[in-house]
Amino acid sequence: MFPEFRDRISQLKTADAHFARLFDKHNALDQQIKNIEAHLEAGSAEDVENLKKEKLKLKDELYQILKSAVA
Repeated sequence: MFPEFRDRISQLKTADAHFARLFDKHNALDQQIKNIEAHLEAGSAEDVENLKKEKLKLKDELYQILKSAVA
């Protein structure tokens, strides 16, 4: 996610607790979606759709933080 911000992500994950929480939650949602789609975890198509929406919202928030940190 956001390879152009790789260094900044590393910095923010250690320096900004809010960013680190959002980043970790995004990754956890990604893994949960993969588990449901692979039938390793229970969940419906609607659950996956809702998780994907939440993940996208987090990604947008992370991107805004990254953009403002670079500016």
